[in-house]
Amino acid sequence: MGVYRIPSQLQQLGQDITEHQLAYHRRRVALTKEFTFDAAHHLHLYEGKCKNLHGHTYRLVITVSGFINEIGLVIDFADLKRIYQTTIEEKLDHQYLNEVLPPMNTSAENMIVWMWEQLDSALRKETAPAQEIRLEELVLYETPTSYATLKRAWME
Repeated sequence: MGVYRIPSQLQQLGQDITEHQLAYHRRRVALTKEFTFDAAHHLHLYEGKCKNLHGHTYRLVITVSGFINEIGLVIDFADLKRIYQTTIEEKLDHQYLNEVLPPMNTSAENMIVWMWEQLDSALRKETAPAQEIRLEELVLYETPTSYATLKRAWME
């Protein structure tokens, strides 16, 4: 077994590392964050259980990419969380989706495109243009084993 080591001192900015060293590279990097929300819905013109009102704990997996800023970050995970909360969670969590989404069948296939449009718009408004932050992929789980996927190339 390895020995647990405690560092003798913490790295200090300006002494052990300089500001210009914080951004190690200039490459595009993808970041992924997952979120959940609960909502109810039903499907029209569908023969099966989902024609009845029912609920899900949805899981949304958001992948964005961009170029790092001067301190080596593409986007702060807290900022990505805030964008998700204001564009998706506040509108859909604990809601009847047929009532709060635009007129559509509230299938995962329809919902994921609406989510893409909301998140893409917010990212464009709230991130630095020089970093070229963009959505790369969304995955919307309706159940633990059933999900829809949307990729940037399919939306262009």
